[in-house]
Amino acid sequence: MSDLVDLYQEMVLDHNNRPRNFQKLEDASNTADGYNPLCGDQISVYLKVEDGVIADVGFQGVGCAISKSSASMMTQSVKGKTVEEAEALFQDFHAMVTREPGSDYDSSSLGELEVLSGVCAFPNRIKCASLAWHTLTASLNHKQDGPATTE
Repeated sequence: MSDLVDLYQEMVLDHNNRPRNFQKLEDASNTADGYNPLCGDQISVYLKVEDGVIADVGFQGVGCAISKSSASMMTQSVKGKTVEEAEALFQDFHAMVTREPGSDYDSSSLGELEVLSGVCAFPNRIKCASLAWHTLTASLNHKQDGPATTE
């Protein structure tokens, strides 16, 4: 268990300090903004979708280490995937972080995202970890009626 905690801390710090794909895509085909009113995290997700595939992805925003790290890992995970694969990955990730602590979940599609599995034990942090993902789905679905939230 200690190894998983150490890996969690190392990866969260790494992605927070050096976020991947932390950029605005000027030629984005899909964008959405997200906001977590509980703690003030804000994020914008930019996608370049070509022929149903996420060809490029970027994000910008401010938030806690978990929020920023989750967004960074998310962008790495969805780049090159089809829209359907990205939506399925959101479902798997969401199921992992919202489950009852200690209960089973399907980790087969999650890869390094599984390092965030312990977030389920901290209800206030679930929203931090899932904000980027809710914003991703809003972007994929062209929802522009206000910021995406975790509610």
